[in-house]
Amino acid sequence: MFGSPNLGANAYAKVSMETGVATASPHQLVLMLFEGAMVAITSATQSMQAGDIPAKGKAISKAINIIDNGLRASLNKQAGGEIAINLHELYEYMGNRLLLANLKNDPAVLNEVYQLLKGLKDAWQAIGDAPAPAVEAPAPTIPANSDPFAPHTSRLVKA
Repeated sequence: MFGSPNLGANAYAKVSMETGVATASPHQLVLMLFEGAMVAITSATQSMQAGDIPAKGKAISKAINIIDNGLRASLNKQAGGEIAINLHELYEYMGNRLLLANLKNDPAVLNEVYQLLKGLKDAWQAIGDAPAPAVEAPAPTIPANSDPFAPHTSRLVKA
């Protein structure tokens, strides 16, 4: 009559995730991409160990999609310079390794990519947790012999 309890839980989780994405900062969105790829790799590992080939392939495809169309696509190589170029190459490496893990049914390769993502996620999270460096405004310079209350001649030019 009311359907499966799992359907309600899945719908709630989907709405919760969509709300999180809609309200997240760009920094938080990148963290969510890392987490999503890591969850997909964990799911692929579990499916691989259970012998569920279709679920393993689906989870690996999801991880590759997040890495390629989320993390790698969000890089700005002009603004990011060498770091962005290196990350681009690392994301490409991860995608290739995930394909190999799928073909060879190798959980060690999945773990390798998971650990790479975890290291990047931890570093990205640390960047977000660090307070922004304080920028001190320069003190206004007033000539020592000037009286701020004395009348000044106008610098405006009459046309």
